[in-house]
Formats: sequence, structure tokens, C-alpha cells
Amino acid sequence: MSMKAVFFPGDKKVEIREVDIPTPGQGEVLIQLKASAICRSDMSLYHGTSVFEGTKTGCTVPGHEPAGVITGVGPGVTKFQEGDRVAVYLALGCGECAHCKSGYKMFCNEFKCIGFDSHGGDADYMVVPAENCMRLPDSMSFVTAAVSTDAVGTLYHAQKRMNISGKDTLVIFGMGPMGGAGVMIAKGLGATVIAVDMLDERLELAKNLGADYTINGKELNVLEEINRITNGAGADAAIDCSGNPFAENDALDCVKAHGRVAFIGESKETTIKPSQQLIRKQITVMGSWYFPIQEFDEITEFIVRKKLPVEKLVTHTFKLEEAADAFRMFDERKTEKAVFVW
Repeated sequence: MSMKAVFFPGDKKVEIREVDIPTPGQGEVLIQLKASAICRSDMSLYHGTSVFEGTKTGCTVPGHEPAGVITGVGPGVTKFQEGDRVAVYLALGCGECAHCKSGYKMFCNEFKCIGFDSHGGDADYMVVPAENCMRLPDSMSFVTAAVSTDAVGTLYHAQKRMNISGKDTLVIFGMGPMGGAGVMIAKGLGATVIAVDMLDERLELAKNLGADYTINGKELNVLEEINRITNGAGADAAIDCSGNPFAENDALDCVKAHGRVAFIGESKETTIKPSQQLIRKQITVMGSWYFPIQEFDEITEFIVRKKLPVEKLVTHTFKLEEAADAFRMFDERKTEKAVFVW
């Protein structure tokens, strides 16, 4: 039996190949895909490189945000069975170290990423270790589940670590899928949310997701606007999802004394002023990347209980056969969150 799968030979080329449906081995399950979301990090593979060192390009099916139905179980699998609806945790680890046992598989010294180091979800079927499967609530759509494996999960975990609540005014910089997810979660937690971006259409989406205030950084002085909105007090917390050095500095500058700041947008280098921005305000700064696997039950329960409109983050859906158009449009930023659906 064969299936269709996406491969990136490099230089923005997309191939849809007919390959054999894989067979689950010891401790593995076979998943028939129902949704697989495209992420900005996929673009590195699309261009012929990888965000992860040592990952070979062109030989692995991409897609690290998948959800589907288990259609086969390998030897030794007892906790899952055919028909179970699951999403897939992207990090593969040794399973024995302290990081793996704590659920933070991405910190394992043997970390590998689904969709980069092993075949991902941009195919009709995929095989993964059963321990990477995360059960879905019956009421949750596969599209919501796929998007929740990265953007929603990452922003939930960050705000949980920041103790965001109804007492807080939170500024979120960058209204792509990560920032949009952050708005939804912050509103679910009761915070007052200020959304910052350079594009009006992204800010309009932020409003639709619940943002209380929006600031276009091209048209307004961001820090002055935040100061005005907070009556001169400054924000309680800020999250940067853009990775832009100006936004990262604005995040540090806009919070009050004892404020909290999280960096989520990838950034190789930024110049900051520790005395002025950190020490004299005694703020807490953290980096946040993904979430521990056992937290997914809590994340999905929060989405369902708060009725978060996760699918509003998705501007386009595609069939797998439309992969060339899907990745070209995503690369050209003609879509926000895009998802393959079956």
C-alpha cells in the first residue's frame, strides 16, 4: 500500500512522492493524518537548510504539528489503540534522562525533532513512538489540535510560567500565529491585552481574538502608547513573539518595576541595557520554548473550557496535493497559519 508524502529537495522545490505506508515497530503507532499545520521553521527546510544543526535536508517528510487517528499499533503498545484521536509531540528523546522523565523531551541530549530528523505529518500516514501521542478531547477538531501542538501550547506554557492573571496588563509583540495564540490565552486567563504589530490586518485579527488595545508600531510610538494606556504605570508583563531586536527592547522597556518579560520569537542577537532595563526595575526575564508533554491535557482542557477560537488563527487550509502552492504562499507571507487537511 502506498501513500502521498511531501519532500523538500531544496531551493524552494516541493515534491509529492508516492511511498510505502510505514509499519509501526516496537512501541510505535501508525497515524492516519487529519490535519498538519505549517510553521515558519518549516521554511528553513523549504529553502534547503535547517533550523536544527546536523539535520539532513531533502530526505525527511516535514510537518511537526500533526493530528490524526491511530490506525495501527506496534508490539508493546498498550496505552493506545486503533481509533484513538491524537496529536503528536514534536520532540523525540532518549526516554531515560531527567529531562525526558520531566516531560521536557526537547532538552534531552539526544533530542531529535519530528519533521526534521524523522518523518513528519505532511503525508497521508506517519509512524511515531506511542509515548509522543497526546489524546484529544472528543469535542476538539483536528485543525485546532494541530495548531495547539505548537503555537497555543507554547504560549500557554509561557503565560503559566509568568503567572498571567486578571490582575495583569500584558503586551504581546508580533501578531503572527504565536502572538495571536497569546492573545487568546491571555484573555482566557483574564488579562488586559495590548497587541503590537506593524500590519493593520494582523492587528484586526488580534482584535477579533480579544485584544483590548492594538498599536501599529509603524504609525505610533509604542512605548508612549503603552504609557498612555496604562496611565503612566507601565505594563505588568510583556511577551515578544517577533524576534525583532526593537520589539525585544520595547518589551523590556514597557514593563514596570517587578515586571515579567518572556522571549519566544527566535533571535540570534540583540543588544540590551542590563542596568536600565533589568537591574533597576528588578524585572524577571525568561526564554520560553514549547511545553512539557504532560501539560497537553491541561492545555486542551483550557481551550475547551474557555471556548478559545483557535481556528481563527488559520487563514488558509490546503489539500496535500496543493503543497507547492501552500508552501510558496506561506513563504511569501500571503497566509498566516496554514494547515493541510484530509
